[in-house]
Amino acid sequence: MTTIASISELLTLSKCQFRVYDLGRKIDKLSKETFNKVELNQLPYPSPFQGHAHLAIAFWQKQSPQPFLWFVKLPLDERGLLNQGARNHFVAIIVEALGADLSVDPTEKQEELLKSNPYIFTPSQYKLAMLNSLISCDLKAPASQHYQSFKDYLTEQNWLKWQEIGVQGITDFVARIEDKGHDELIANALASLPFEVLSPLCGALENKPLSLKIIESLLNLLSNTDTESPEKQQMLLRSLASSTQHPLVDSYFVNLLKKAPLATDLLICISGRCWSALSNEKRVMQFLEHLVAKNNAELFTAIFKDLVAIPTIRPILFQCMRSTERSETLSLAIGQLFTSQS
Repeated sequence: MTTIASISELLTLSKCQFRVYDLGRKIDKLSKETFNKVELNQLPYPSPFQGHAHLAIAFWQKQSPQPFLWFVKLPLDERGLLNQGARNHFVAIIVEALGADLSVDPTEKQEELLKSNPYIFTPSQYKLAMLNSLISCDLKAPASQHYQSFKDYLTEQNWLKWQEIGVQGITDFVARIEDKGHDELIANALASLPFEVLSPLCGALENKPLSLKIIESLLNLLSNTDTESPEKQQMLLRSLASSTQHPLVDSYFVNLLKKAPLATDLLICISGRCWSALSNEKRVMQFLEHLVAKNNAELFTAIFKDLVAIPTIRPILFQCMRSTERSETLSLAIGQLFTSQS
């Protein structure tokens, strides 16, 4: 049997249709071209998380449109390139367990082999709900039974009846946010939603580019949220994660980074979810100055290492490290960072 060199090749040889999603920071679809280049080490992984690529791979046979799902966590090197040995080991375990037909129902022994695969991980429930919604939407499958309940909740505006809606209904609605009237329903409801609904809604919104109506509503809520409510601020901020390139959101981050001080949770949210807002040297420098002002070496080290692994942020961070405009405190923190690594 010919050696199978990649996950893409394994799926193609098995005559599977497939889609790949990044699950690390937020949920993003990876094109087959990007995934193939990542597998060939022609591209660094676009959004690494904790030194790994967190992948959801949905695949199915043409005659059976119900997709199978793998959740795969593969290590990356310091440049963000995929660890080829780990990827090959993952493929070898799958081939040993299932052979050429990935769609077969595994036997008990095969199931045992699959469960012992060290590269499999379990995503959080809210990510799993959103992923299921995105896949069903991408494959033009119907939404779950919970979708209509959430739509009715937004339409009827009986905010106290939140116990009657499910998270899957929220994610199904957000996955179809481009459908007529969906953005208006959300925009009109945001200011009135109880925390128990707003929290999972923001967690879903972070994965979709948002319309002007929703962005304006979110920014208005943010501007009227008490700074003593950092949890709500963080929640609203993360909902903008896939919309940071919008002019209004971009302007919001310009003004936010001018403020002092920023809560630690907000700094973590920016680096973990809204990193694409740190689009130039000035903003990254402002962010680092906020971070160093916390006087927490452990926090500074953790966030710096997190950001430097992101391919789009890495060169900007290096520019900041060479800048003569950084404060003495920041220079000292960067120096201590590299001293501790040597």
